[in-house]
Amino acid sequence: MKGFIDFIREQGVVGLAVGFILGGAVSGVVASLVDNIINPLLGIILGAAGDLQNSYAMVGSAKIMWGSFIGTCINFLVIALVVYYGVKAIGLDKLDKKKE
Repeated sequence: MKGFIDFIREQGVVGLAVGFILGGAVSGVVASLVDNIINPLLGIILGAAGDLQNSYAMVGSAKIMWGSFIGTCINFLVIALVVYYGVKAIGLDKLDKKKE
């Protein structure tokens, strides 16, 4: 058992697992926050009539969905912040053993 625990600490498996679990667990909440609160507010500020997700620019016959891209970026940033501060708050960042 000690060898297994040492392997997990040395390889950083705990951090990787925590990242996947927390990322998956909060993705629905974060998607709702971004889609239903942040994007409409940004849409009002940017002049997209409250719906940033559907904002686009026409370049010739191409439809550039810049609002969708901004929404996806915001979604990623919120998930990254939640995972980062969640790991810090729980203290899991100190669990991995430093390699010498």
